[in-house]
Amino acid sequence: MPGPSPGLHRASLGLWAALALGILGISAVAPEPFWADLQPRVALVERGGSLWLNCSTNCPRPERGGLETSLRRNGTQRGLRWLARQLVDIREPETQPVCFFRCARRTLQARGLIRTFQRPDRVELVPLPPWQPVGENFTLGCRVPGAGPRASLTLTLLRGAQELTRRSFAGEPPRARGAGLTATVLARREDHGANFSCLAELDLRPHGLGLFANSSAPRQLRTFVLPPLAPSLVAPRFLEVGSERPVSCALDGLFPAPEAEVSLSLGDERLHPDVTLDGDSLVATATATASAEQEGTRQLQCSVTLGGESREAQENLTVYNFPVPLLTLSEPEVPEGRTVTVSCWAGAQALVTLEGVPAVAPGQPAELRVNVTENDDKRGFFCDAALEVDGETLRKNQSAELRVLYAPRLDDLDCPRNWTWPEGPEQTLHCEARGNPEPSVHCARPDGGAVLALGLLGPVTRALAGTYRCTAVNGQGRAVKDVTLTVEYAPTLDSVGCPERITWLEGTEASLSCVALGVPPPSVNCVRSGEEEVMEGPLRVAREHAGTYRCKAINARGSAAKTVAVTVEYGPSFEELGCPSNWTWVEGSGRLFSCEADGKPEPRVECLGSEGANEGAVLPLVSSNPGPRNSMNSSNLSPGIYLCNATNRHGSTVKTVFVSAESPPQLDESGCPSHQTWLEGAEASALACSARGHPSPQVLCSREGAARLERPLVSREDAGTYHCVATNAHGTDSRTVTVGVEYRPVVAELAASPSSVRPGGNFTLTCRAEAWPPAQISWRAPPGALNLGLSSNNSTLSVAGAMGSHGGEYECAATNAHGRHTRRITVRVAGPWLWVAVGGAAGGAALLAAGAGLAFYVQSTACKKGEYNVQEAESSGEAVCLNGAGGPPGAEGGAETPGTAESPADGEVFAIQLTTS
Repeated sequence: MPGPSPGLHRASLGLWAALALGILGISAVAPEPFWADLQPRVALVERGGSLWLNCSTNCPRPERGGLETSLRRNGTQRGLRWLARQLVDIREPETQPVCFFRCARRTLQARGLIRTFQRPDRVELVPLPPWQPVGENFTLGCRVPGAGPRASLTLTLLRGAQELTRRSFAGEPPRARGAGLTATVLARREDHGANFSCLAELDLRPHGLGLFANSSAPRQLRTFVLPPLAPSLVAPRFLEVGSERPVSCALDGLFPAPEAEVSLSLGDERLHPDVTLDGDSLVATATATASAEQEGTRQLQCSVTLGGESREAQENLTVYNFPVPLLTLSEPEVPEGRTVTVSCWAGAQALVTLEGVPAVAPGQPAELRVNVTENDDKRGFFCDAALEVDGETLRKNQSAELRVLYAPRLDDLDCPRNWTWPEGPEQTLHCEARGNPEPSVHCARPDGGAVLALGLLGPVTRALAGTYRCTAVNGQGRAVKDVTLTVEYAPTLDSVGCPERITWLEGTEASLSCVALGVPPPSVNCVRSGEEEVMEGPLRVAREHAGTYRCKAINARGSAAKTVAVTVEYGPSFEELGCPSNWTWVEGSGRLFSCEADGKPEPRVECLGSEGANEGAVLPLVSSNPGPRNSMNSSNLSPGIYLCNATNRHGSTVKTVFVSAESPPQLDESGCPSHQTWLEGAEASALACSARGHPSPQVLCSREGAARLERPLVSREDAGTYHCVATNAHGTDSRTVTVGVEYRPVVAELAASPSSVRPGGNFTLTCRAEAWPPAQISWRAPPGALNLGLSSNNSTLSVAGAMGSHGGEYECAATNAHGRHTRRITVRVAGPWLWVAVGGAAGGAALLAAGAGLAFYVQSTACKKGEYNVQEAESSGEAVCLNGAGGPPGAEGGAETPGTAESPADGEVFAIQLTTS
């Protein structure tokens, strides 16, 4: 049960206080001191924010009052003993407003304290140096202008997430704002690329506010290490004009090496190096190219720069000009008997030697005169040149070849007149001729046919056999010779002379013959597989001649064998086993009619309706060669008489087929509903369930779990799930049927708790009904019974604060589609009414206080439980409360459980209206 409401408590306290004053005869109250109050007394406001101050007094009739402050005001609200004022745009760090009232010639005052705070919106980290040497200190600085109060600030300098230093400014004056923090940090290698930041925290949690934090934008530090040593420069001492040589520059101990910049130059020419990194080491390589303008001594310079500092190295390089010796022949190609002059020269400063004979002096040419013969063909001449550069002797050489011209010759040793080769192995066809220029040799058939590929290794084929004319030609003349090539090869049986497949027609005359290719010509014979007799001469074709034959060809180079398949074709015919005259089609089975005909090639079979409704209809077949209209499925097959026609290229035949149709059982919603409803007490009958199918199926239904008892009338126990099975020769079908039993309502229980109620007490009536579908519950109460509460389903009626009018007979009615049932119960409210008699002035005061408390309870409390509809109760003193009929549809009818409260069963609506004077 719910406890007494706060309104009832206040009414009771007022009543007992009035009684106590009347009984004790107290006619006056001891005076209390008057005061002024300011709320809030102490406030912390964000700078630029606003605040409402409430200034009040307990003086009954103050003469005047106000709020003194230097801050801007936005609005004021007043009462007899209070004043509220909004202060806006508060920016001063600290101010003290004063609340005052004038009361009984005395001034009452209350002084407050307002302080402002500013969030750390700007957190600035002093810029870091562009590059910082490892091992040297640098300064981190952080500023937070305007934030405060400073005493609540904490600044932290961070390296990434690592705290470097932290400072709290606790103890600073309350008006102090802004703060700064610096720290000295030693630069390390691992600090390269690290982010440094500053975290500012304004902790106002001790003042009832939160923690305000902000961080500066991170700044990245770049550290470096540049060793004091010069780079290592590797380059050649000499560089020839027009040549290219690699140069390299290396330096170890760099950090970070990828950030270093490398410059390489030769004299005034800037090179373009490729830089390779390995840990803290750097190697830059470039290609130096010398030009004629750079001849002489030049400086090669390397510079490595990192962090604004540089390391340099230089080397001297000598550029020289030394051309390749010029070796010339007066005639590179000359007929024999002529004289040739050989000359060599290698520049103004080089000394040349030709065929071991030096020139007279450096810069002079060397010469040699030769009267050539056939033996000088392809003779080589050699020239050597020497040049002195910076104390070192450099050498170069050149060579040349002399060609002597003469006519071609074809000898039997280099070009035989007869060749005999077996087919297959690779051979090189040689027919070579001597001569200069080197003769070209061409061998071709005299009739302009095939050409021999001379000097090339290749397979020997029978197509190469024959007589060829070989001709050798050069610029000095020509030579001619005839050669003969013979190619021997083993027999071959190809598809032209001996086909792999032969087709004969039954009843015709034929013979089996195979022609083989080969040199020398092979002999051929054919034998049927599994037999020894050789096939010879023509024969009359029968089906038994079909089969596989082995044909073999033999000559001196080998043998060849081949399998020949002989097929005998014949016209179509039907057999009862392959195409039955009678066939029964089962609907839904997916089976097709199988009608096969014997014949070669395999006949094409098509069955068409011959009469009645299926005339011209195609009967779907199981066939490897379906007809063009054989695309219909078996679901729309029509029973009747069909003519089946088998056709191949050798003829056709026809057969009559009789087709009948049957179907398996089928249970569906139309014949066997899945949900059926019976009424308790009605005459019992079998479950309504029928099935479709041919032949007609038998249907049996049984209850799941416990079997249904045989009884003349329907009982609630008959409800449940039934399993129905339909069966015929082509299968079964099953269906689950749910049977529900409905019955009339009965009020099974109507009870009161407690059974006897005294005035002001609470009681509950409970009504429980049995019905299907579920019953609707309604109540009829005694006339004049007020403040009735109903549960969401009307099964419980509750009364709080029972009175005499609540005693009497209550009726509970249960109703559904099959009927209505009621039960009654009598409630007695025992004992006399509670009353209080008070005399004299004190009694009048007590009675007035009691009346006021009771009226306040009725007005402010009762309707909070849903018993009344209060309309401006506290201002007008008028309240209207309805018993489940005065609110809108769906309004709550009880004090605790939401739901719809019904009116009494007889349709009457009871109400009470209370009016205070």
